[in-house]
Amino acid sequence: MKTIVHRLPLTKARVNLGQVVRRVHVNREFFILEKDGIPVVGLMHVDDLEDYLEAQNDSVKQQIQTSAAEYRRGSARDAHAFLAELKTPNSKRKKK
Repeated sequence: MKTIVHRLPLTKARVNLGQVVRRVHVNREFFILEKDGIPVVGLMHVDDLEDYLEAQNDSVKQQIQTSAAEYRRGSARDAHAFLAELKTPNSKRKKK
């Protein structure tokens, strides 16, 4: 899916705010609002914003780097085995 960013004058966005917000929410569209042709603010879906903010967190970046390194080393567990382990009662789980 190609991401399309729409540019819109702030005055036009103000008049059509409900429609712009609906398009952001329903269609996951992005808008850059401009004042006198200068970009001043961007609109994006709240889930995309949360993902962006989380990716800026240093501890999350470190966790991603650690996980990627473990995967490259081959020390990652198979997802099916992990989910099966989660479904077993605590007393039957293997202790590491």
